[in-house]
Amino acid sequence: MAVIKEITDAIESVEGIKLLDVDPGKATNRTVVTFVGSPEEVVEAAFRGIKKAAEVIDMRNHTGEHPRFGATDVCPLVPVANVTMDEAVEYARKLAERVGNELGIPVFCYEFAAFNEERTSLANCRSGEYEALKERISSEKWKPDFGPNRWSESVAKTGASAIGARNFLVAYNVNLNTTSTRRANSIAFDIREAGRVKREGDPISGKIITDENGEPVRMPGTLKKTRAIGWYIEEYGIAQISINLTDISVTPVHVAFDEVCEKARLRGIRVTGSELVGLIPLQAMLDAGKYFLQKQQRSAGISDDEIIKIAIKSLGLNELAPFDPKKKIIEYVIAEDSGKKLVENTLKQFAEETASESPAPGGGSISAYVGALGAALGTMVANLSAHKRGWENRWEEFSGWAEKGKYFHSALLNCVDEDTQAFNRIMSAFELPKNTEQEIAVRKNTIQEATKNAIEVPLKVMQLAHDSMDVLKAMAETGNPNSVSDAGVGALCARTAVEGAFLNVKINAAGLKDEIFLRNSLETANNILSSARKSEAEILKIVYQKIGG
Repeated sequence: MAVIKEITDAIESVEGIKLLDVDPGKATNRTVVTFVGSPEEVVEAAFRGIKKAAEVIDMRNHTGEHPRFGATDVCPLVPVANVTMDEAVEYARKLAERVGNELGIPVFCYEFAAFNEERTSLANCRSGEYEALKERISSEKWKPDFGPNRWSESVAKTGASAIGARNFLVAYNVNLNTTSTRRANSIAFDIREAGRVKREGDPISGKIITDENGEPVRMPGTLKKTRAIGWYIEEYGIAQISINLTDISVTPVHVAFDEVCEKARLRGIRVTGSELVGLIPLQAMLDAGKYFLQKQQRSAGISDDEIIKIAIKSLGLNELAPFDPKKKIIEYVIAEDSGKKLVENTLKQFAEETASESPAPGGGSISAYVGALGAALGTMVANLSAHKRGWENRWEEFSGWAEKGKYFHSALLNCVDEDTQAFNRIMSAFELPKNTEQEIAVRKNTIQEATKNAIEVPLKVMQLAHDSMDVLKAMAETGNPNSVSDAGVGALCARTAVEGAFLNVKINAAGLKDEIFLRNSLETANNILSSARKSEAEILKIVYQKIGG
């Protein structure tokens, strides 16, 4: 751990870098480090981490279960936001060149950064691992893209590195109720895209069948964009399938898990749980939770927290160690230091903050929150209807409505903080200096742009709250009759949100000079308001017809 700390300290020495996760594997003797920042910051931090790893790790003494060929075995740059893959490729190649030239480490560029098709695959670049490196780097075919191509004491110590650009890769291990590495490998070969080599007679010891070029013929596995091997983990006393999902849009985590379960079952083995190495995107966990909810014929229109709980339980992610979503889901880790949001307050705290002498949160945030409550009521009726005894054949219909309601509920909750941020932006604009003509011009323009934003946010609240009434009307008409009054209250909340946000559009419009933008905004706002009032009346009519009065 002291060695790992030296490396992560070097990475964190770059200003602007945030270390998201350090996942050491004792038996594999391989640590996954995840950090984020601007491209320039990430490249510098990666270089410092690679340099430190070369100083404190001696590959001549390294052993471990995981394939490897260097102290910094692989360093992928992954575009997260506001950067393209093409840009990531450029940065990866610049990093590779610097590592090769300044540190004297052989570097292979892989995935999107590869200079030829064969080097796209990390497995091809790392074939034979560290032990084959001496011969490979001196061959014409596997000469490194950057750095030395001759064996030396320095290269013997550091090994080689693969540096590239790729989409988010999920490193994922599935736990088995066996200690047999051979059986685990058999399952891995069943599922991985590369499959296994074809043999005559005995599938394990038979003669390898080759094609006309003398290359082994392979029988592909069942999962695309999937690499897998089997190993025994002494730390846990079990065998695992170690999986790299290189494109989770092709093979998601839950699909890989279920496929391993099935292939294990056919070999008389049970899956007991799984383990995530490093971080995972939020959407991957939500997709997994929804997948298992659908298998249970349950509504997916529930909170993200509940969906994630279902995913954790279904995948058995808590078996070997506690799985904390706040530490394992990349979006949650990145957002951790962004400051507390209004919507994270308790109801009491939110009400007291509203009542304080501070001008924000004000009517705009309250309108958004009321709208979120209205959408939440519609979602609740849909979920109750999906779960109603005797309505089992309609669960998909109501699950669809619940997911729509959840969308409006979540979007309106986001607007609670957006409205307060819009107000604060106007206040900041008014505080700009106005001592020179240039400062006056900048201040005036900034105020106008902030005012436009302060109109656009309540307009968005109006539209979202208005559109949520489709869910409320459907639930009043076809949902659980015992909850029809909830749909009615939801309609009252939605119309209130529209009316309240309309007032904010009007008051902010008073300070805007852009007449075309102003005219279009007010016309849109008036149309939404008129339609919302009409929808509220229609929903309440349905409600009163059903409950009397």
